[in-house]
Amino acid sequence: MAEWLLLRLPRSADQAATWMVADGAGRVVAPPQAGALVQAASLAPGRRICAIVPGTDVLLTDAELPAKASGAKLLQVVPYALEEHVADDIENLHFAVGRRSPASSRIPVAVVSRELLEEWLSELRNAGLSPEAMYADSELVPANPAQAVAVIDEDAIIVRPVGGMPVTLPADALETAFELACAGGGDAEQSPKRPLVLYVGPAEWQRHSREVEALRERFDGIKVQLLTSGPLALYAQQLPHANPINLLQGAYAPKTAYAMGWRAWRTAAVLLVCLIGLHLAGKAAELAILKRTERQLDASLTEAIAAVMPGEPVTPDIRRRMEQQLLAARESEHARGLLAVLGALAQARQGVPGSVVKALSYREGTLEARITAPDADALERISQQLRTNGWQADLTSGTVVDGGYEGRVRIQGGGA
Repeated sequence: MAEWLLLRLPRSADQAATWMVADGAGRVVAPPQAGALVQAASLAPGRRICAIVPGTDVLLTDAELPAKASGAKLLQVVPYALEEHVADDIENLHFAVGRRSPASSRIPVAVVSRELLEEWLSELRNAGLSPEAMYADSELVPANPAQAVAVIDEDAIIVRPVGGMPVTLPADALETAFELACAGGGDAEQSPKRPLVLYVGPAEWQRHSREVEALRERFDGIKVQLLTSGPLALYAQQLPHANPINLLQGAYAPKTAYAMGWRAWRTAAVLLVCLIGLHLAGKAAELAILKRTERQLDASLTEAIAAVMPGEPVTPDIRRRMEQQLLAARESEHARGLLAVLGALAQARQGVPGSVVKALSYREGTLEARITAPDADALERISQQLRTNGWQADLTSGTVVDGGYEGRVRIQGGGA
């Protein structure tokens, strides 16, 4: 479960905010701290944020609403259902609804000033905090089916009678608050005595203990629980079990669906981007290799053209001109063509063992061959064999080389 960052907004500007971190079960992870809201922002990443606002500023009530009404339609209907029960104009108020109980036809409603709600949200945004829930502290007071519960917190007391809604009063009105706790949703004089669980800080207990003891006889015992670090840890324990009304509804609903979805898919998205990056890098490397290979082929082709077509300038269209010449050679292939003269040279060389053709140059029906043979007589025999077969063959030059004799033979015309 995701951890919670609980932020308790102060009742007045001269008070500090308090905050703490709790796990999904409401257990304390980081103890309560106090200070400016911006100091809590460093604890927000990766955690769900819940703002707790003073119950003195939130009216908790219920309304009779159509059973079929739900969602946005319910939020549109509820202001008119409570219009006669609120002192301010409904346009200046924000209405939030809770869960309808199966045993009741009424639905719980929380009412707060729009101006105040926007002020709270502005303070949170300025501190870099975006809550997904905002609850009145009175709704996080524990509910007990057999005992009344009260929380004395600084200058306020929150009372939750048995089976009733929580009520927030000034701490000075302690006797009135205890009367509400005794009533249990009915007449205090006719209700049986019930136990009271009182949560109170050490300073508040010292201030109100005599008055509490004076009212003890109204209850079937009072169990005092000291809150040494304030009530925030108590409120955190109620998050998994209570059904408080989230004030962030309607126009104030948090835009967290996309953010939560993004957090869930962020790792997958990063991996996808990395995969695409690797794919593009691989393609770039492959393209670089292909370009390098193409350059090597071009260099080899240039060398081949220089050997076959000596004196021809190497221009960008040299490959096309080479292809044209090869095509022309294929089309004009006959007895005096390149293939015929090569065949005649190969046949003539067979009769002279040890002869090697070192280079060939063919142009306009004339083949220039640079041949190495054991001696000059061997080259002359090759020329004689070509002439015998009907070719014009002339030994144009010759020189002695290591291990033999090298000469140039020009072959043209004729054919067998």
